[in-house]
Amino acid sequence: MWTKPKKPDLLDASELRRAIIDLLSRRDYSRLELSRKFKDRCADPDVLEQLLDDFSERNWQSDSRFAESFVNARFSRGLGPIRLKQELREKGIDSQTISLTFEACEHDWFSAALDVAQKKHQRLKADDPNSKQKLYRFLAYRGFTSDQISYAMDEL
Repeated sequence: MWTKPKKPDLLDASELRRAIIDLLSRRDYSRLELSRKFKDRCADPDVLEQLLDDFSERNWQSDSRFAESFVNARFSRGLGPIRLKQELREKGIDSQTISLTFEACEHDWFSAALDVAQKKHQRLKADDPNSKQKLYRFLAYRGFTSDQISYAMDEL
């Protein structure tokens, strides 16, 4: 028999503070992620905003630190800069922070595109006449620029 899902209990300010600290102790979150996560569980939205402001002032929550760790983690998974910038925008990171993050990172995107292309190329069938097109689309989906993709395809 179907039952209506239980509505989560609303948290007061101290419970909300504890819950956010608990999350931030595990990994970095963007301000927007935290806001989305707790907006329905907070009795007063102003309290949530005040807490998030306080955490930002104390540097417990930092969008720039989140962006840096996000880019590093996704880079190691083989994602390119275009896709990473889009994902950061979806996480609520502003354009200036995104630009500063990419200026500060020292990742070799061309080398990363080549590594991803080599791994994918090994899995493609050798006799497939469309393998180059598939590889190009795959790298574009992963978020690499056309220059990076061309470099990887030429090196293969």
